[in-house]
Amino acid sequence: MVIKPRIKGSLALNAHPVGCKKAVEDQIEYVKSSTSYNGAKKVLILGASSGYGLASRISLAFGGSKADTIGVSFEKEGNGRKPGSAGWYNNIWFKEAAEKEGLVAKNFIGDAFSHEMRDEVIKYIKEEFGGEIDLLVYSLASGVRKDPDTGEVYRSQLRPKGVSITGPTFNVEKESIEELTLDPATPEDEANTIKVMGGEDWNLWVDALTEANVVSKGFQTLAYSYIGAEITRRIYREGTIGGAKEHLENTALDLNKKLKDSIGGSAHVAVKRAIVTKASAFIPIFPLYATVLFKVMEEKGIEENAIAHTHRLFTDMIFGDKMEMDDKGRIRPDSWEMREDVQREVMEIYKDITVDNFKELTDFARYKRDFMQLNGFEIDGVDYEADVDLEAMAKLRP
Repeated sequence: MVIKPRIKGSLALNAHPVGCKKAVEDQIEYVKSSTSYNGAKKVLILGASSGYGLASRISLAFGGSKADTIGVSFEKEGNGRKPGSAGWYNNIWFKEAAEKEGLVAKNFIGDAFSHEMRDEVIKYIKEEFGGEIDLLVYSLASGVRKDPDTGEVYRSQLRPKGVSITGPTFNVEKESIEELTLDPATPEDEANTIKVMGGEDWNLWVDALTEANVVSKGFQTLAYSYIGAEITRRIYREGTIGGAKEHLENTALDLNKKLKDSIGGSAHVAVKRAIVTKASAFIPIFPLYATVLFKVMEEKGIEENAIAHTHRLFTDMIFGDKMEMDDKGRIRPDSWEMREDVQREVMEIYKDITVDNFKELTDFARYKRDFMQLNGFEIDGVDYEADVDLEAMAKLRP
């Protein structure tokens, strides 16, 4: 089957298995050719199949540490008629590449929020992974969470607080700007979003791992957050998502004290930079801000994609001597994005953008390319006219 991208509005409906493989290989080659570091050797990554979670796994395994890794993710399997999700193939190709170099790469596919998944992972660590881990990376991104004790299902809501907000976003399919309005959050929206995207589940994982005695002395855990620019503040940091991120960051403070006192360990939130994600097109203002940011940072020679940004985090900060931490204990690899000169120039461009000139004033081409590459399309070196044997692909296991 020749697989062509299917896009509806700003939603990608399919993935290209071979393109996903090349994308994983390109990230591996990047970290191999970059500065290496000596870090954790046994790592568990929650949300390991795409974005910053996948980038973390690749950096830790191939960027100097040569870490054995466990990845947990929730992905859709393909069959002989249609491909699976991009993350399904990312897991497969990462495992293949890691095992070729003698590394352990175990994938668990399922609900990372469940007690059953925690039990499975802990059993594997005890019986087949050497008995303990050095690092837990928490990079889960989900809009839905089932409470593992009550069974109640919670759904996060991207909404501002107090007033509705209207702002521009992209229709990737039509390559156009559209206005999107979000109504103000209810108290229930706020509570549900914290329940899904706050720190409760991270805390449950750390408690389960420490109580099972499967963490090393000096064990570290890291979760990812985002703060962003002034222009996105009302919809992001001061909205329901921001409330959840604040809960995550407060959880880090509690976990850090607990781990430090008990095993000399640590817990921190790392504030990451803006990148294109599957959900970013549905946040008013953010996509347009990101395209201007890409342009400005590229001109200044400090633009980074997800793998470069994540590898710098581990090389310079987590396992290096160039730590950047703010007064709230958050690690700040986003400092390049938040530089005063960067933000000033972004806003100078942003205020002049219209529906007619946005392609000239921004790096929309980069935004769309990044969007397509999330699902294995528009990757250099891939023949997209070639047949893909989906029956053969369906036999591969992550």
